[in-house]
Amino acid sequence: MSDELPRTYVQFKQRYAAIVRAHSAMGKALDAAGPLDRRTTELVKLGVCVGAGMESATRSHVRRAAEAGATPEEIEHAVLQGMNTVGFSRTVMAWVWTTEELDDS
Repeated sequence: MSDELPRTYVQFKQRYAAIVRAHSAMGKALDAAGPLDRRTTELVKLGVCVGAGMESATRSHVRRAAEAGATPEEIEHAVLQGMNTVGFSRTVMAWVWTTEELDDS
């Protein structure tokens, strides 16, 4: 998995550093707001990204879930959970993004 940040994010961060810091602080506050551990939180966020059809965020949370200790099988299983809700096509597309990220590791 690539440790390289997406170019768009880097450019946005350079131009709007204060907004990125605030966004990061909100993320930390959300993570601390409840009892979920980091691994579970990343799997939940992955599911949200799949449902929203967000490629870059899906890829990011695949990497983050793996870094938090989720196995490739758990990550793929989390992606598959969306099928009955968001449909076959969106789930398969997210699975493609997921397997590409896992294969890059």
